[in-house]
Amino acid sequence: MTQAHRWWDKIAEKYSNQPIADVPAWEHKLDRIRDHLTPQTQLLEFGCGTGGTARRLAPHVDSILATDLSGQMLEIAEARGRDEGMTNIRYERGDFVDLDAPDGHFDVVLGMSILHLLDDRHAAMQKAMRLLKPDGVFITSTACLLDGFWFMVPILPIGRMLGAFPPVKAFGGRKLRREIVDAGFDIEYEWRPKPSGAYFIVARKPVD
Repeated sequence: MTQAHRWWDKIAEKYSNQPIADVPAWEHKLDRIRDHLTPQTQLLEFGCGTGGTARRLAPHVDSILATDLSGQMLEIAEARGRDEGMTNIRYERGDFVDLDAPDGHFDVVLGMSILHLLDDRHAAMQKAMRLLKPDGVFITSTACLLDGFWFMVPILPIGRMLGAFPPVKAFGGRKLRREIVDAGFDIEYEWRPKPSGAYFIVARKPVD
């Protein structure tokens, strides 16, 4: 089990009870995601956490595969899904880049608040590209610490050692945007609630 597995398992219950920090921003993102959904949509969410986003989107799609590294997070997600009567969400524990799924299977790949937590976000972008159907969309929301929170970067290693922070990568929005384009996607929509806020991007896989 990696450090990231252990950290998220440990804080899963606390995390599950935390309120959404910026409800209007979250609702705006959900609205933009729903713009790309149909009753036939096959959606994959990686880094799904306790499943709040997946449950909000489930009524608008055919099916969702929700994955996460943390088994504790997924246990909470599954329990809440059952309580809310969600029958079209399937949960799977594991690393997204190692996910065993056929290429070109999904209409939407969703990664909310996750790219900055990955050891290799480039591999995740490449995986998303492979799993998407032509003309499918890759939708992300990412904390870009160098855009307004650069002062936190020196303390991140200390916070990790003390168990206060998960492993976090620091980069800026311009770099993230360039990496998504370099992975082969066409960016269609980008939005931030404020200059230092999470960077929300909708990017499309080109049709061959």
